[in-house]
Amino acid sequence: MAELNTGDGGGGKGGKVRSKKQNSKVDLTAMVDLAFLLITFFMLTTSLSKPKAMDLGLPDKNTENEPEDIVKTDQRRTVTVILGDNDQIKWFHGLLEAPEANGKPQNIGYGKEGIRTVLLPRVKSIPEVTGDKDKGMIVIIKPTKKSTYKNLVDILDEMAICKVPTYAIVNDFSDPEKKLAEELNKGAK
Repeated sequence: MAELNTGDGGGGKGGKVRSKKQNSKVDLTAMVDLAFLLITFFMLTTSLSKPKAMDLGLPDKNTENEPEDIVKTDQRRTVTVILGDNDQIKWFHGLLEAPEANGKPQNIGYGKEGIRTVLLPRVKSIPEVTGDKDKGMIVIIKPTKKSTYKNLVDILDEMAICKVPTYAIVNDFSDPEKKLAEELNKGAK
């Protein structure tokens, strides 16, 4: 049982003789019980911060990848993004052998002044060019071995910000794309 002592009731030398007073006692058991009940209540009723995660749909693992299984898409809908070292990106619209609109592949960075300036106009214009509003832009993300996990998360954030309807993370590089990736990683140093 918890107690609170408020004094010894007098005593000391000299002066009048007084009768001894009893120490007053305050029982703190009920207050301690209440404190633990409140702590328990608030611990159980508060919600802990939940991790935020982006949905990522992955295809089934298929060991037999035959050439006829490859999906053909309209090159006017496709934008390829190669992630390099030191937060650098190389991108091109269409096929590398025959790029659309802008010509050769270009280097760019992340953020508002970077890849977002490329993606936002194309998200709106590609359905108009293809003539089908249900067929939007497809972004193929190709991280190199020198790109970081942060780079991949940043580009996925850009996909969400720009509301890109379809994107894929691919680690297969054609020979010309390997050369582009090497140039990107050499130029970033």
